[in-house]
Amino acid sequence: MSELIVPRRFCGPPDSGNGGWTAGALAACVEATDPGSRARRAAPQPIEVSLRRPPPLDTPLVVTTEGGVTMLAHEQTVVASAQPAGRDLTEVEPVDPATAAAAASTYPGHDFHPFPTCFVCGTAREEGDGLRIFPGRVGTAPSGDLVAAAWTPPASVAAEQWEADEPTRASLPATWAALDCIGGWAGDLTERLMVLGRMTARVEDLPVVGEPHVVVGEGRGQDGRKTFTASTLYDADGRVVATAEHTWIAVDPALFGGRAPRTDAHG
Repeated sequence: MSELIVPRRFCGPPDSGNGGWTAGALAACVEATDPGSRARRAAPQPIEVSLRRPPPLDTPLVVTTEGGVTMLAHEQTVVASAQPAGRDLTEVEPVDPATAAAAASTYPGHDFHPFPTCFVCGTAREEGDGLRIFPGRVGTAPSGDLVAAAWTPPASVAAEQWEADEPTRASLPATWAALDCIGGWAGDLTERLMVLGRMTARVEDLPVVGEPHVVVGEGRGQDGRKTFTASTLYDADGRVVATAEHTWIAVDPALFGGRAPRTDAHG
């Protein structure tokens, strides 16, 4: 048994943790039980995290593992669970860095954002504090939009440096976070408010702090209240750093302190 705290800095909605950061922090607990993983990075097996409740901020949460499932709980209520996915993930095709950088000017969040203080994609977060990943549409996917953003990991999300001859890298929770919200925008948060319900990610390496990266996302369809998306993070040489698939759940904005989508969001 151990404890995990989601600091307020890593919020998604104003009063709960960013789903990607929280999922990555719990995934790190799964990897810690794997004797084959290295201290500075996760082993590249996909980890599936299901979010059951909004993760509370600045609150000690209990982490336990039983039967291969790692649970995160608050006052005996399960907040999230994590386990090896047992399947591979399909990556999103890359977008060139220039196209990804230009896409920021068309980011819908500049005009409407349900959670402007979100650690990952919030427009109200300062440079170096939030990740400020602002994806814009760059094309169409078979079942939705294709979006992309340029991202340079800031020093403020660096992991502890374990090997002196290695470059400084972003933490595992920050890497999962970078793969998170871009999926929501690929699923079009301007049309209905959604929160992350499930995220499965494979981290092949941790992104190097201060080096340019490209993160791409695509919509992969809807089923009732559920929206399915995917995202992939590439380094400057076009190598896959990490990839993820998501399930989003449409929710009532009042329950999460969010702003209701505008009917004229595309106008």
